[in-house]
Amino acid sequence: MTDAPPHYRVAVIGTGFAGIGMAVRLRQAGLADFTVLERAHDLGGTWRDNDYPGAACDVPSHLYSFSFAPNPGWSRSFSPQPEIWEYMKRVAREHGVDRHVRYGHDVTAAHWEPDRNRWRIETTAGTVTAQFLISGAGPLADPSYPDIKGLDTFEGRIFHSAEWDHGHDLTGRRVAVIGTGASAIQFVPRIQPEVGALKLFQRTAPWVMFRHDRDITRAERWLYRNIPLAQQVARKGIYWGRESYILGFAKHPGLLKVVERLGRANIHRSVKDPELRAKLTPDFRAGCKRILMSNDYYPALARPNVDVVTDGIVEVRPNAVVTRDAEGRETEHGVDTIIMGTGFHVSDPPVAQRIHDADGVSLAEHWGTTAQAFRGTTVAGFPNAFILAGPNTGLGHTSQVFMIEAQIRYTMQALKYVCRNRMDRLDARPEAQRAYNEKIAESMEGTVWVSGGCDSWYLNEEGRNTTLWPTFTWDYALRTRWFDPHNYDLRKSRRAAGVR
Repeated sequence: MTDAPPHYRVAVIGTGFAGIGMAVRLRQAGLADFTVLERAHDLGGTWRDNDYPGAACDVPSHLYSFSFAPNPGWSRSFSPQPEIWEYMKRVAREHGVDRHVRYGHDVTAAHWEPDRNRWRIETTAGTVTAQFLISGAGPLADPSYPDIKGLDTFEGRIFHSAEWDHGHDLTGRRVAVIGTGASAIQFVPRIQPEVGALKLFQRTAPWVMFRHDRDITRAERWLYRNIPLAQQVARKGIYWGRESYILGFAKHPGLLKVVERLGRANIHRSVKDPELRAKLTPDFRAGCKRILMSNDYYPALARPNVDVVTDGIVEVRPNAVVTRDAEGRETEHGVDTIIMGTGFHVSDPPVAQRIHDADGVSLAEHWGTTAQAFRGTTVAGFPNAFILAGPNTGLGHTSQVFMIEAQIRYTMQALKYVCRNRMDRLDARPEAQRAYNEKIAESMEGTVWVSGGCDSWYLNEEGRNTTLWPTFTWDYALRTRWFDPHNYDLRKSRRAAGVR
């Protein structure tokens, strides 16, 4: 007879901001019977994995942090990756999260067992079961590689920005960078001075704004340490400033013309060659893709050892990337290193392929091409499961941590409700989920994210935006402030639970 797998009240997947924040709130509520399953051997999620040269946040430091754990010691207005990662580890350590983490436990499958009213979770290090399953595996967890003919024949080194090969010396090398997203605009300026030649393969030119980054002075750090209210005021000022972006993105798109003028001025300031300027000037409304910020991206592209290639890639050969222009002419670009700046599986997260309902249907199969959830957090047919950073909770203008905290608060309200009322199962009602997502779709109409004239990672295969929240974040926070039991099917339990 085999031993039964360890059982927990709650199992959390991942130790990024979502997993750490959820674990902190569970402990604060007095629920110590939980585990956090982490595939790596250290915590941190995206901010552990993305350690490429120049990695930093594009949201100001004081806002890109937990509301319950302010950090008065940020060194810059936009935090570099090492500081964010260290901050996350410190929060986990100070709140006792580490003792709940099972490292090296990559979740390979989770199945709902209705007869036992629990989730059976298979990992690379064994099986666990839990009454409630909370996924904190965010949308930036799994790198996306493009499907390019011949990629497997390349004889040089290939790696993704999220899996940076620090042992591969780029000095003097002929490097191809594929992609011009948020990661590429940070690492390209860092590697440009050391490579021999850099070919930047650009499908779409992004809008890149001047980055108002600076050192935070010792006096400011002293003020934030000794007068916490000062940092709270700074945080709120940043928050409301960022919220104002929605006026252009979702309410009055004409306001974005001002942003576009600033973006063009940023190009003209750094790039003198008219041909290169034309390549780098976007042909879509600002905000349709995420607006990026950098002071050194354009100057790096103007250097003699950099070539911006806008012709489409048709294949990769053993020592080259091959492109084809509008007239059908092919060009072979000799390179010995390929770096992918091609983003992540955002609209098709791999974790959705691993979570299965009572009939064995995966969440990915259930969604098809259109991911939907109630409050962006629970999915009808998947009882006792919560998804943090789920469908339509992403942001194009401000801190994702704010949305994650709102979801954590909603999840905690749900857990407290079922425990107080001696219930052991909750499942979002299909009609409630359908009505909620219809309203989301209505709110998305007319926003820059669906009508801005670009093809972005915000959109699914059908051109629907299942990624972003369509309006102000305070609106979402209000909608998720209290648990709404009337939108759920709930089942009574014969025993009480202990969540305060």
